[in-house]
Amino acid sequence: MGRKVSDSDSVRRQNRGLVLGALRVQGPLSRTALAAATGLSHASITAITQDLIAQCVIVELVASEKSDARSRGRPATQLGFNRAIGTAALLELDVNRARMSLVDYGGVLVDRIETPITPTTFAFISATDFLAEQLAHLQSRNADDAPPIRRVAISVQGILDRPGHGLRWSPIAHLAGQSFGEELAAQLGLPVTLYKRGRLLAEGARWLDPALHDASVATVFVGSTVAMGMTFRGQILGRGDEGATEFGHMNHIPNGALCRCGMRGCIEAYAADYGVLRSAYSVPETTTPAPAVPAHEYDGLIVSAQAGDRNATHAFNQAGRAIGFGLSRMMAVFDPAHILIVGPGARAFPLMQAEITAALSSALVCRINGLPEIIAHHDEKEPIFQGLMMKTLNDIDQIDFAALV
Repeated sequence: MGRKVSDSDSVRRQNRGLVLGALRVQGPLSRTALAAATGLSHASITAITQDLIAQCVIVELVASEKSDARSRGRPATQLGFNRAIGTAALLELDVNRARMSLVDYGGVLVDRIETPITPTTFAFISATDFLAEQLAHLQSRNADDAPPIRRVAISVQGILDRPGHGLRWSPIAHLAGQSFGEELAAQLGLPVTLYKRGRLLAEGARWLDPALHDASVATVFVGSTVAMGMTFRGQILGRGDEGATEFGHMNHIPNGALCRCGMRGCIEAYAADYGVLRSAYSVPETTTPAPAVPAHEYDGLIVSAQAGDRNATHAFNQAGRAIGFGLSRMMAVFDPAHILIVGPGARAFPLMQAEITAALSSALVCRINGLPEIIAHHDEKEPIFQGLMMKTLNDIDQIDFAALV
């Protein structure tokens, strides 16, 4: 008897998860559309949605006017998420800035704050205290009307420790070696999850364009670092639960330019903003990389290259060559239909495109199958934010609410 009850609860959780997942992917749906999207019977959909409405997880939305005047009867009532049941706090942390966003359960941005990060920020304050202060400030700005925070998710640069509580290494100075995820969770009494930027790039690419949701895509971030996330037919690839690669630290030239990671010859050492800056000003390759490059300096190099400056043009050519040969090596084991370039470097893509294309053309798989479609997405924050938001809201769906049986 106990086994039957357990199995029944498991099925109910699974079916509730299917309903919430369909709403998360497709937006508000009628009960009939939910049945079609999930494969569940109309009777099951009716029972599940009644429970979810009673638990205030979803709500019936105001029916819109019929789009076809020839159709008869009342328009179908659509179901959507109850935005007032909770929020998620999302923090994007990189070498230049921390951006904290508060989004409601429906995925609508409630508020956002941004704070500069310097090479000395975490020398004077622990990451746990810094993040707690940012969150407290965000909560104080929305004390009157914001629903309670249910989860905190943090996008980080670097290599996560095995438990996922902190970073073993990070380009963000003084951040590695702190278990700030675990400490913040204990302090707040909330689930706190750390995600590598590459995993979020892969997740976010699925939401940027509906046509890419189930496609095989390599999403490359080019900016303060070089990172990659990959999806194979919509499924995220990578090491373990991190779902990301160390593309930027793939060796490009043995014993080559010094990378922020301390190794020499990494793709990042040529293609990240500090590598382009170092090359454009003919600084020796063995010079310690700048801990951070102001955005205006990188943008200035783009303008100079576009105006024909030979040094700046050469620097972006080198960056494109490093990225291109890294992609050509990747395509020996993974053949995506699309390559998405995001980050500040997307604005410099026309300056790197010829070298990227030339390097890819040298790969056997590209000679046989042709080049993948390469797309430059110019909003460097959007893919990471979208990935962070959708991953976190999906966790609330499946872990918090699907289990309310």
